[in-house]
Amino acid sequence: MSTLRISVVHYLNSVPLIWGMLHGAQQDRYELQFATPAHCADAVRDREADVGILPAIEYHRIDDLQIISGISIASKSRVRSVLLLSSVSIEKIQTVAVDTSSRTSAAFLRILLSKFYSLKVQFIASAPRPDEMLKQADAALVIGDPALTYRGAAEVYDLAAEWKKSTGLPFVFAFWAGHADKNLSLYRKDFEQSREFGLAHVDDIAAEYALKLHMEPADVKVYLTQNIDYSLDEENCRGLRLFFKLAREAGIIPTEKELRFV
Repeated sequence: MSTLRISVVHYLNSVPLIWGMLHGAQQDRYELQFATPAHCADAVRDREADVGILPAIEYHRIDDLQIISGISIASKSRVRSVLLLSSVSIEKIQTVAVDTSSRTSAAFLRILLSKFYSLKVQFIASAPRPDEMLKQADAALVIGDPALTYRGAAEVYDLAAEWKKSTGLPFVFAFWAGHADKNLSLYRKDFEQSREFGLAHVDDIAAEYALKLHMEPADVKVYLTQNIDYSLDEENCRGLRLFFKLAREAGIIPTEKELRFV
């Protein structure tokens, strides 16, 4: 049996999911490829990877995928690493620079501004450099570690908190998904156990990544245990289905697929 190729987002929020594959019982069983969320999706679409941490919106853009049940990168309230930074109040935004590594968050921002704030906004693709982004637009969508470590003067809107305020539901940013012809049921336990190993060793992750991100270990631990939710429970699925419904209504995706789980 060939080694499963796994595309992994290189942000901190993905680390607990693969900690077992890096340091635990699943070590050396898989070929790990690290990339931005957008490139993870491209790798799965182009069959350069068999499974990836897929931005949720990409589930509707790639054929014949299955979702590994029970696991996601979500937030029940405030996420801290998916931010709209703005030099004006949100009601006055006319232009937004959008991090090119983002797809789900970019789609969600379109829904947020049009449906919940009744705004027509121009979006400008940009590299994830917040200060430069805010020079070319009223606001900037920044995700991942650059968002988590932002310490600038812009007004900050946390997108998961905005979603919770508007819908009462969690927001699912990404999940493991792969090609249905790869017999993913054979590997599901490894994905679950790798996550559990990561959550059991969150202090080790916090100590290592605090140095890399110039954060306090305690702050990293709070982020990984309180801001990020790694389940895909029924409440998260309701939030995910609502996002897909609104994305279809906004013309971002043509139809709503049923969630197909391994």
